[in-house]
Amino acid sequence: MSRSAELARLIRERAGDRAPEYGLILGSGLGGLSEAVEGVAIPYSDLPGFPHAGVSGHVPKLVLGSLEGRRVAIFGGRAHYYESGRADAMRLPLEVLRELGCERLILTNAAGSLRPEMPPGSLMLLSDHIAFAGTNPLIGEPDEARFVPMTDAHDRDLRAALTAAAGAEGIALPEGVYCWFSGPSFETPAEIRAARVLGADAVGMSTVPEIILGRFLGLRCAAISVITNMGAGLSDEAISHAHTKAMAPLGAAQLERVLRRFLRG
Repeated sequence: MSRSAELARLIRERAGDRAPEYGLILGSGLGGLSEAVEGVAIPYSDLPGFPHAGVSGHVPKLVLGSLEGRRVAIFGGRAHYYESGRADAMRLPLEVLRELGCERLILTNAAGSLRPEMPPGSLMLLSDHIAFAGTNPLIGEPDEARFVPMTDAHDRDLRAALTAAAGAEGIALPEGVYCWFSGPSFETPAEIRAARVLGADAVGMSTVPEIILGRFLGLRCAAISVITNMGAGLSDEAISHAHTKAMAPLGAAQLERVLRRFLRG
């Protein structure tokens, strides 16, 4: 039995056999949504091979249960490339999600804005991404399944449903391109200028490897950024992880409303 199959068996023993309709990965400071789920919380430490989620602002547990009448699996924390140098750090959790029978993945993150009309506290729906970090979570995959097409990496139907949910809540949800930097250092003003030239609308240190892995595993994917700061050189604010965590709640309440409405369908 594979590691993912064994972990899925352990999870079913504690949370039941019903397959989650949606998997959600929550970014820095956005873990509060998991508290609203009626179900079972399993610490990552109980799931061998799961990440330790060593970044403050993440909640290292998997929550399975019901939210707005939908069966969900919520990952309260993620592992980042910059923690280990492994772009595939979230591969096992996503393999387990697929093993549980889930087919849709919604990702969230905290990001820096490159657009003045998209200030801290606002949301951005990813229409596409740029893997500026220069690596890929499928490096080393031994067969031709590694050649994953990414034209529809950000699922059109899921994006339309999220946009409709935001509209129903009266919340602005502009689409934009997310540029993945490796971290953990923040971007320089010159890198921000380069990202803008390349067509990016926001920058961050996560999500893109998980989108690639999700598509590799056959999951339909969509992602939303909570804007916590302006990119380096675009404002006078002091950028830090503490600042990111402090600013995340400004957009988290809006994000929760959008996701709840989206789940209600």
